[in-house]
Amino acid sequence: MPCICSININSCTSTVETIPPYRLPCPAGDIHGQFVDLLRLFDLGGYPPASTYVFLGDYVDRGKQSLETICLLLAYKIRYPEKIFLLRGNHEDAKINRVYGFYDECKRRFNVRLWKIFSDCFNCLPIAALIDDKILCMHGGLSPELTSLDQIKDIERPAEIPDYGLLCDLLWSDPSPDGEGWGESDRGVSCTFGADKLVEFLEKNDLDLICRAHQVCESLSSILFYQLYFWFSVIFT
Repeated sequence: MPCICSININSCTSTVETIPPYRLPCPAGDIHGQFVDLLRLFDLGGYPPASTYVFLGDYVDRGKQSLETICLLLAYKIRYPEKIFLLRGNHEDAKINRVYGFYDECKRRFNVRLWKIFSDCFNCLPIAALIDDKILCMHGGLSPELTSLDQIKDIERPAEIPDYGLLCDLLWSDPSPDGEGWGESDRGVSCTFGADKLVEFLEKNDLDLICRAHQVCESLSSILFYQLYFWFSVIFT
């Protein structure tokens, strides 16, 4: 497994993955260690390289098989780098997965050193993906500091997720279905953004929509606002 992590670190050269239209991927939201659900997703959508996927982060924590989940995805990324795109979620952060299960799973099944190796890997994952220059994908959402895509591309890696700022917001912020502008988040981290801020950002950057995860959907995907799409891939039982 350390070999898988080191290879993937070396292959992540861009903070924003660029996906051309002829490789139009299926987006997949939070997996959270639900390995059986990940296999079910592949059963339904096709296994790589027959199908292309962009995973929106949160591969670990909560579920019981985070190691199987992240190892399979990293192995696919190594084998089919143009078919699997792995973005970083807010749980790909040592401060978070130290508490929500991944650390304990690594320690119980292997050792703490393995968790530290994965933490180094997560610090290098891309933050966003751009599909056909029109669809922006990330785990969380917009930021008051974000005005152009170049700002995301300029984020240096490896990077730990800070408690505030652009990188934090891209992985933590949520849309506000009722409010406008920027607001405080109930999570106690980052912020919320209204439909007006979404439209403003899309128009300024010539984008059609944003695809994000980070929040549970009653169905596996849903639309909040026009031009904002949610994906959440697992159902906890």
